[in-house]
Amino acid sequence: MSDWIYSDIVKDHFTNPRNVLLEDESTFDYNAKGQTGNIKCGDQMLMLLKINDDVITDVRWKTYGCASAIASTSMLSDTIKGMNIEDAYKIKPEDLVEKLGGLPSFKIHCSVLGDKALRAAIDDYLDKTGRAGLFVEETIVICHCLGITDKDIETAFKNGSRSWQQLQEATKIGTVCGACKEKAEELLHGFDHIYGN
Repeated sequence: MSDWIYSDIVKDHFTNPRNVLLEDESTFDYNAKGQTGNIKCGDQMLMLLKINDDVITDVRWKTYGCASAIASTSMLSDTIKGMNIEDAYKIKPEDLVEKLGGLPSFKIHCSVLGDKALRAAIDDYLDKTGRAGLFVEETIVICHCLGITDKDIETAFKNGSRSWQQLQEATKIGTVCGACKEKAEELLHGFDHIYGN
């Protein structure tokens, strides 16, 4: 393909994805399950983990998503095998994008499905073992003037803020210098793919 816009590593993980949950694998022995995404947008992710003594010993996943979602989750699944759940919880989409040799900027939001499903699965495991809330996802400050984080924007999105104007009304983001508008709008676009309407 002459117009292939992805790295060879992405192509390999897309055409030969690792640790995919196969149709005939309905008996995969897991003790943690995470699911995220919105099938209406075509992006949904299921992550199943086998965890022993807080170490991820095996993983299976399934997605309805694009090449970026498939490749980044394949890379994630390889990365977390043998990893302590605390370290796995801290994996960021940027880590996976770097391991993949980059992704087109308009496809970065697709790489968040895997890590969100992973954290949901680890949270499920922690809940089942009586340790709910043990780990907290790190936040990134988007609006430095008002200290508004990516989590604040995610919460506002879940509460109905779908546009920049609605986000400003809900959080007051961008009302000081406005330098955060582009990044905030990228996040809104990404959350639309994850959660949709």
